[in-house]
Amino acid sequence: MAGNSFGKLFKLTTFGESHGEALGGIIDGCPSGIEIDFDAINLELQRRKPGQSKIVTQRKEEDQVHFYSGIFNGVTTGTPIGFLIFNTNQKSKDYDEIVNTYRPSHADYVYDQKYGFRDYRGGGRSSARETVSRVVAGAIAKQVISGIKINAFVSSVGEIFINKPYQDLDFNNIELNPVRCPDMETAAEMEKLITEVKKQGDTIGGTITCVIQNVPIGLGEPVFDKLHADLGKAMLSINAVKGFEYGSGFCGAKMRGSEHNDLYNPDGTTKSNLSGGIQGGISNGMDIYFRVAFKPVATLLQKQEVLTNKGEIIEQQGKGRHDPCVVPRAVPIVEAMAALVLADFSLFSKIYNK
Repeated sequence: MAGNSFGKLFKLTTFGESHGEALGGIIDGCPSGIEIDFDAINLELQRRKPGQSKIVTQRKEEDQVHFYSGIFNGVTTGTPIGFLIFNTNQKSKDYDEIVNTYRPSHADYVYDQKYGFRDYRGGGRSSARETVSRVVAGAIAKQVISGIKINAFVSSVGEIFINKPYQDLDFNNIELNPVRCPDMETAAEMEKLITEVKKQGDTIGGTITCVIQNVPIGLGEPVFDKLHADLGKAMLSINAVKGFEYGSGFCGAKMRGSEHNDLYNPDGTTKSNLSGGIQGGISNGMDIYFRVAFKPVATLLQKQEVLTNKGEIIEQQGKGRHDPCVVPRAVPIVEAMAALVLADFSLFSKIYNK
């Protein structure tokens, strides 16, 4: 199985399965001499971990990371950083019923067809639990690019949207509610909807908006390595993501050039920012902002038709502990992937500009 690594200079390779002994990663290319804030890493893991509120999966995992290389006396050495997060609360028996069936909209069928084998316990490698390793690496990447601020938040659940520009939101409110929505009134409506959907044994999708501030001019490369292209790849690699747009996004397709152009100020900043902080694939110093769409979780705690490995269609009800809405726990994952992209381009920029 290929495709387990992300990045070029700041490179993360992850390994492990949802119901295996542990998950982990190797970070290659992290500069030496960076004093690591372990509390900050643990905070990011706590934001992602299961069982943190009534509206997420009730699997209980402490998600404590153990570092085995690349850090000495709390400082990076420049050698590969190896780490593990042990699984402690697997309930593999919850998946015994799907040994011979393929769940709708999961990776079950394509994994079996491609590899001739699949780990049915929680989806194995295709499980969103793999993202715990990304959050560890992203937390370190944030410390590599200290000064750049990355704030992601839930901007919609189902048909409930924040109807305010991000400039009018207080990012300090993001962690004050289980939905991770900075508008408290909207957050209450979202939480109520997720609770209702959960009671029905159903799931619901939503969007996450990410705002990146204090980005220097010059990150990103023309043609195939555009900054927004790598951000798009990073976001689309996250489980359940179905769409990515930055700046004006799809709304920009409805506008005229006279409306859409970001006119300059004398200092090189722009009066508007429909470009989303990126022009020609290169950061222009303005805020980078983008939105990521997440589908409803595919496992339903209600009966639906499934395909067996004998080509039969039968009825089956999902079991186990699953998120009724993935977006609240995906917020730190979006931030982590954005940090990995920016750290990679930041290192390239330093080498290129020497």
